[in-house]
Amino acid sequence: MTPRPLVFAVLAACLPLAAQEASDLDRKLSDKIAATLKQSGARSASVAVVLGRKLAFVKAFGAATAETRYAVGSISKQFTAAAILLLQEQRKLSLDDRVSQYFPALTRAADITIRQLLSHTSGYEDFAPQDYIIPAWTHPTTAQEILNIWAKKPLNFEPGTKWQYSNTNYVLASEIFTKAAEQKLVPFLKEKIFTPLKMESSDDCAVAFPYDAEGYTRYAGGPPRRVQREANGWYDGAGELCMTAYDVGLWDLAFVNKEILLARSYDEFTREVRLKNGDGTNYALGLQLGEFNHIPTIAHSGEVSGFLASNTIYPTRNAAIVVLTNEDGVSLIGPLTTQIATILFLPPEPAAAEKDPTQVKSILEGLAKGKLDRGLFTANANSYFSAQALSDIRQSLVPLGKLESVTRSSESLRGGMTHRGYRAVFQKKTVALNIYVMPDGKYEQFLIVE
Repeated sequence: MTPRPLVFAVLAACLPLAAQEASDLDRKLSDKIAATLKQSGARSASVAVVLGRKLAFVKAFGAATAETRYAVGSISKQFTAAAILLLQEQRKLSLDDRVSQYFPALTRAADITIRQLLSHTSGYEDFAPQDYIIPAWTHPTTAQEILNIWAKKPLNFEPGTKWQYSNTNYVLASEIFTKAAEQKLVPFLKEKIFTPLKMESSDDCAVAFPYDAEGYTRYAGGPPRRVQREANGWYDGAGELCMTAYDVGLWDLAFVNKEILLARSYDEFTREVRLKNGDGTNYALGLQLGEFNHIPTIAHSGEVSGFLASNTIYPTRNAAIVVLTNEDGVSLIGPLTTQIATILFLPPEPAAAEKDPTQVKSILEGLAKGKLDRGLFTANANSYFSAQALSDIRQSLVPLGKLESVTRSSESLRGGMTHRGYRAVFQKKTVALNIYVMPDGKYEQFLIVE
C-alpha cells in the first residue's frame, strides 16, 4: 500500500475557514485525548471525528501514525448489513427471506429471517462470547464449520422473542450474502463501498498491510502483553475487517450524508427491531441505538484479540466519533468517546462553576477529611451537610484511598439550575456525584452516590 499523506495535510488543503475549524478542534481535543490514553496505559489510539458533514479531525496518538490500521471487530457487522441492504436494492434477496431458502439444513431455518440474523433476534447461539482468545480460535476454521456446529444446535429461544448478541448470526448472514450475490463479501465491499469512498486501507484482516498495529492485552492491572490474533476464518462477516480511523471516518461521513444506500435502505438500517410482543431491543441492523445526554446515537463497538474499537454516529448533529486502539483489557474507547462528545456537544461550564472539575475534586478531597468550605454552598446545601453527614461521608471516603480523578459525565438544566453528573475515581472504587449548581456558581446539591 502506498502510504497516505498525514490526514492533516488533507484537511489543510480545504478552505481557509475549514482549516481554521480543524485547527480549533485539534486544540480542543488533542491534549485531552493524549492524557486519557496515557492514563489508560494503552499502546496507541487513533481518533476520527465527523462534524458538520465533513471529516473534521483525524489523529493518531501513542505508538501509531495516521496510516496505522486496526482490527475493528464487530464494527464489521454494519458493513455486512449494508452489503445485504445493497443486495435487497438489487432485488437479489429480501430481509424477510427465510434462512431455509439458502441453508435448509440449519436449525429452524424455515422460521428465521435474514432480518432476525442481522438484529440478533434469531435464537442462534453465539460461538464467540469470550472476551479473551481461547485455544480453539488459534486454529484456522471456515464459516461452514462454524455453522455446522453452532447453527445446528437447538436455539437459545424462539425466533423473534428475545434479543441476544450472537456472532453466529453474522457468519450465517455473510454466507447467505455469498449465495445470493454469487460473490464473496469482502470483494463486494471493496467494489461497492471501500473503493467509491476511497477507504484505501479497508480489507479483510487476513490481508496484511505494512502499517498493521500489533495487538496487546492486559491481565488486571499488569503491563501490556503481546497477544496472539485469532486464526483465519473465525469472524467471516462478524468481525473480519481491518482499517484506519480515517477510513471509518469516511464511512461515517457517507452514512451521515446517505451516500451509499437509498434513503429507504438507511431507514431499514437504522430502525429499531422489535420483538414479537412489541418490546424494544435498542438494536437495528448491525447498529446499537441509544443516546448521549439526550442526543440520539447509532453506534457499535468492536473487540477481537488485542483490539478494541468504537464507532458512534450522532444523526441529529451530522457527526460521528471513531476511537480505535490496539489493546484489549483496558477502559479506553468508552471514556474517550464520552470525553470527545462532551467537548463537542455539551456547553462549556460557566466560569463561576469552574471550566474543569478542579473545584469539585477539591471539595471531595476536603470531605474525605471532614472539612467543607461552606461559602461555596447555598443555605439549603449547608443544611444538608450536618455534623452527622460530614462524619458519615468522611468515614465512607477514607477507605477508598487516594482520589485519582474527577470527570464530568453529564449535564442538563432543571429548576433554574445546572445539573451535572461526575465520575470520581478513587484508588479502590469509583463513585458518582450528583450536583446542582446555581446561576451564581454556588452548589445547591453535592451528593456522593456509591
